[in-house]
This record gives sequence, C-alpha cells and structure tokens, in this order.
Amino acid sequence: MREIIKLSSTGKTKVGKPTGTFRTTMKNKRAKPEKQKSKHYDPRAYNAKTGKCGMHVIFEETKL
Repeated sequence: MREIIKLSSTGKTKVGKPTGTFRTTMKNKRAKPEKQKSKHYDPRAYNAKTGKCGMHVIFEETKL
C-alpha cells in the first residue's frame, strides 16, 4: 500500500526563517514505517560560505 508523503526542506533563508520548499513522493508505509530523509537541492536555502542562495539540504518527511 503506497501513500503520498511530503518532504520539507530543513534549509534556512538569509534571515534565518524556513524556506518552505517541499517535494512529494510515494512510500510504502507498511514496509518502511520510519520517517524518510533525503538530500536534494533547495534553490531558496542560503549558503553562508558562498553568500548565495541555493544548496543541497536534507528534506525530512512531514504531514501532508
């Protein structure tokens, strides 16, 4: 039984607020009941090292 889940970005903007970027995907909740995490590109996340927006961050499963 596959269900649609929402992956929300953990990246922050230059001000320090969450970016609000998310992705949707499918997952079998019976086979993998734990929360899913994966690394993807977030174009709104601020990178302090380069001083620019856009970097790869962890996306964590949240409620849809």
